[in-house]
Amino acid sequence: MTTECTFPMAYVQINTNMDILFCNNVFKSTFAPLHQGDSLFKITDIFEGYDITAREQKTVINDTEYNFVTDVTIDGKTDVYIFQSDLKAEEAGGRIMAALLVLDNYTEIKENMEEVRHPHMMAVVDRKINEYFTELGGIVRKFEQDKYLFILREDQLAELKKSKFSIMEMISKIDMDGIPMSMSIGIGINGTTMSQCMEYARGAVDLALARGGAQVVVKEGEDKYQFIGGNGREISTNTGVRARMKAYGFVELIKTCTDVIVMGHKSPDLDSLGSCAGIFSICEFFGRKCHIVLGSVNSSISTLYKSLMDDNRYESVFIDGDTALKQLRRRTLVVVVDTHKKAICECPELVEKAKQLVVIDHHRKGPGAIEGYALTYHESFASSASELITEMLMYMNKGIRLTKTEAEGLLAGITVDTKNFAFKTSSMTFQAAAYLKQLGADTVAVRRLFQNTLDAYVAKAAVVRDAEIYNKNMAISVLRIRVDNPIVLIAQSADELLGIKGIEASFVMNEMDGTVYISARSLGRVNVQWIMEKMGGGGHQSGAAAQLKDSSTEDAIALLKQTIEEYLKQ
Repeated sequence: MTTECTFPMAYVQINTNMDILFCNNVFKSTFAPLHQGDSLFKITDIFEGYDITAREQKTVINDTEYNFVTDVTIDGKTDVYIFQSDLKAEEAGGRIMAALLVLDNYTEIKENMEEVRHPHMMAVVDRKINEYFTELGGIVRKFEQDKYLFILREDQLAELKKSKFSIMEMISKIDMDGIPMSMSIGIGINGTTMSQCMEYARGAVDLALARGGAQVVVKEGEDKYQFIGGNGREISTNTGVRARMKAYGFVELIKTCTDVIVMGHKSPDLDSLGSCAGIFSICEFFGRKCHIVLGSVNSSISTLYKSLMDDNRYESVFIDGDTALKQLRRRTLVVVVDTHKKAICECPELVEKAKQLVVIDHHRKGPGAIEGYALTYHESFASSASELITEMLMYMNKGIRLTKTEAEGLLAGITVDTKNFAFKTSSMTFQAAAYLKQLGADTVAVRRLFQNTLDAYVAKAAVVRDAEIYNKNMAISVLRIRVDNPIVLIAQSADELLGIKGIEASFVMNEMDGTVYISARSLGRVNVQWIMEKMGGGGHQSGAAAQLKDSSTEDAIALLKQTIEEYLKQ
């Protein structure tokens, strides 16, 4: 039994017979005295009821409760981490952080690599990850084919940030038959106990994956996050199996509820309303009454809204938030589409009071996400919420038949979020569009849903004309003409600016009632989501937005330029 590792948490490595093969100094000083002699002994000598198959378990030793965390057997050896249940992080020999590392596209690489090369290349990955974190003085252990646990002192986080987590670039440069390997890291710090730090790490890595992967998320306390990286392409993890399972789960929830209330985000667009219409058609097929929460009808959805209202089935479907709250019952299923943030839902109070929640969204996940849902279908690589709902429709009962208007609403949602199939498209996006076309969606009719008034067209032209070129490849402009729906128009204007040669990113803003709204777009090389997130907003790498309350347009422009400079320096 050796004691080479000096680490503030008790740690042992055992074999399948429970024999202790290795332990660190903390384990030796805390638990070895419980055993007579210095010879090799079993972990069951100090924890008689220890179960090697249980990931987490507790026991009381000398009137102190301990957590035993077992992290998967590899080559006949199992790692066990032991700490007091109420142990404060700062009492564990110095404040420490727990972290989880996930290889985002492990499955894709395994499927595309020659079988004989895969074990060798993964051995290279394992060695580089182990060397990197071991040199920092921490513990790193692989506990699944694509997952690693590492624990370091909290003060080493600054060193990791300074190096910009160079391990991510090191791994991406390994030749994986032409596919760069991507990883996500979730770090938990500032927990009151060690187990809480581990919980923070799990939450952080889940958030990193939900935001598309290829980044580091640090969770410090319950609600504070730091985001590092995220400039690589989003990793597609969706499969037909996943879509089918989500469809089955959603159908089961519909069958067990009494009624359904569905809503999108405030200032709805075609993706939001089209998604709501898709959910309505599903509910109607299964005989469940469905209402759609809609606060106001803006110019971007007015044509689709009128087309839906021409259908007698929608005569009393649209309700406001107050009415929805009055109709909410214990067995009402509330479905949120095209957003995962409670604050920007059409009726946030509905999310708080609902007993059963479903969230369907495609935006990169960030702080303020809805929790406590019964089902979520959240894929940040997907083009739109309409695409995700269409996927589920493809795997549901074949008897479901959308009306021509509903199919066109979903196709319009996909079209508007992909900018006419130019951005964030995958093979699934085109399959969904083809499916909707088969159901009768008319592309010419969809095109009419995007038509603007002459005043709106003139205002958009003025935004493009007055744009300032910043840093040679970015355009910044302001909508100063009064129009019916300025939020939609600034998004459309930002799209238009990307059509100018040499422009890689565009930012268009409008001041309304003391709040400055900013819409940002990118061709992919500039991560506008990072920039908008620093300004309190969020979105996707190629499309994001932010709102600055109690701000002027001039102050917003100054803050935007300052944030862009920070982005360029990273």
